[in-house]
Amino acid sequence: MITVDRVRKVFPASGGEFVALGDVSIELRDNEFVTVVGPSGCGKTTLMNILAGLETPTSGRALVDGAPVTGPGPERGVIFQQYALFPWLTVRRNVEFGLRTAGVPRQRRREIADRFIALVGLEQFADALPKTLSGGMKQRVAIARAYAVNPSILLMDEPFGAVDALTRVRLQEQLLDTWSREKRTVVFITHDVDEAVFLANRVVVMAARPGRIAEVVDVGLPYPRTEELRLSPEFTALRHRVWSAVHHQEPLS
Repeated sequence: MITVDRVRKVFPASGGEFVALGDVSIELRDNEFVTVVGPSGCGKTTLMNILAGLETPTSGRALVDGAPVTGPGPERGVIFQQYALFPWLTVRRNVEFGLRTAGVPRQRRREIADRFIALVGLEQFADALPKTLSGGMKQRVAIARAYAVNPSILLMDEPFGAVDALTRVRLQEQLLDTWSREKRTVVFITHDVDEAVFLANRVVVMAARPGRIAEVVDVGLPYPRTEELRLSPEFTALRHRVWSAVHHQEPLS
């Protein structure tokens, strides 16, 4: 589904240049849930922006189903940390927005919107404005909106970073429940090692200066993931492995 082939990204900086990504390569399988974790400045968001078509690699290429990524596309839905909802539109109209832009007839787009609003557990708030919702509810609206336009890939950049710890856990469980019903290829960026292990089929650990893939950890834990699983020896061992990989990276000289 996704191929990152020797991608390098360099930004101009005072007195020289900053290498955000240095020769990054990885393949992501169809319907795989991959989390990306690493220290600040390791290029996680730059990598996601390249996959989203919001940034162009300095060299190398990103491909989706063998086709080079040259800009944003409908097969890729993007969810940011900030909810990016239209404050003057109701929950339903926010979820319908991409469908309306695509020319989907009114009745059909309402059916699709209501389906995904129900899927994220917000059917009682379909006519509410975003200002009346909690942060976690707003992010669920953003997830429903991304799913509604039927992308094959979801790119998520720290989507739960702005909510409290309890809400974050609930959103993780809700996201996995939605993903189990509506499979997509997911690339999920996070700073939280527990979150990275809990969600993923594989965890990509990145290192900084230059941004690069340090290790890829297979998470052989069964789905559905439960709260009891977080307390298991298997989860603890994986969390320790990923934590060690993140915190023992040395910049290349």
